[in-house]
Amino acid sequence: MQGSGKHSHRKRPDTGWTFSQWAKAHTRGLLDPVAGLLKTTDLRPNTLSIAGLAVAGAAGIAVAGGHITLGAWFFLFSGPFDALDGALARAVGLESRFGAFLDSFLDRYADASVLLGLIYWASLRDHHGLVVLSALALLGSVIVSYARARAEGLGLSCSVGLFTRLERFIVMVLTLFTGQLLIGITVLAVLSNLTALQRLHHVYRQTDHP
Repeated sequence: MQGSGKHSHRKRPDTGWTFSQWAKAHTRGLLDPVAGLLKTTDLRPNTLSIAGLAVAGAAGIAVAGGHITLGAWFFLFSGPFDALDGALARAVGLESRFGAFLDSFLDRYADASVLLGLIYWASLRDHHGLVVLSALALLGSVIVSYARARAEGLGLSCSVGLFTRLERFIVMVLTLFTGQLLIGITVLAVLSNLTALQRLHHVYRQTDHP
């Protein structure tokens, strides 16, 4: 019976390299001093997470209104909030399971904000291909995140993949700044869903199966 606790898979380390892992390892030396400065204020990590969502939401609203470049700037500025909340949590000793959950929870809304704004903008202009591609990109983004969460709930490691959140963020920012919406969203749609399939395959290899 599913969820009965009868499975006892041990979490195995991921063997694949991802750009996100590399970036985290090489930016910690920059983030930690900034977090040290923020430590002297009353700012809390969860406040940074919520602020990041607000800025990403502003990006989505700007894109929905056709202000694509403005949306790009908002979305770009939402990135540091997401990077700094964890660094600040470490600096002030406020790391918690709820904080980690909240960060991931809000990230999903932040990821969806620009794509939903783009779907709205494209639908008003009858850009049906862009609407479909944006929906596929959104679906891929959600499934990539869900695959990791579900796998880790089963005690399996699943942070592998070609197109994790940082890669999606970078491509979205470049897409908005260049205005190459159809090309950029096509890349997001294809590679996000390919990453979801990579994670499916990764979990398949770690588990017992018929």
